[in-house]
Amino acid sequence: MRDYELVVVMSPDIAEEDVPAALERVSGAVTSRGGEVVDTRPWGRRRLAYSISRHTEGNYVISQIRLDPGRAHELEGHFNISEEILRHLLVRKDED
Repeated sequence: MRDYELVVVMSPDIAEEDVPAALERVSGAVTSRGGEVVDTRPWGRRRLAYSISRHTEGNYVISQIRLDPGRAHELEGHFNISEEILRHLLVRKDED
C-alpha cells in the first residue's frame, strides 16, 4: 500500500446538500479497490481557472488515501468515466 493525495473537482451541478453523498461515492470507489481513505477535506465551491465542459466553478475535495499501486490506474479509469467528476489528480506522496 502506498500513500497518495487525491484532488477531485466535482461538477457544480451537484446540489450543496448532495455533496456529502458524492464524497461517499468517491470514498467507495477507493475502498472497493482495496484502499482506505485516511483524511478528506472539502474545499467547497471555487472558480475554475478555465471552463471545463461549460462549467466555470467546481466543488473541490482533497483526500489522503492509501492504495495498492496496481489499482491506482483502475481508480483513475473510474474517475475518467464518472459524469460528476470534472477533473481529478492522483499523486503519490514521497516517502520521508
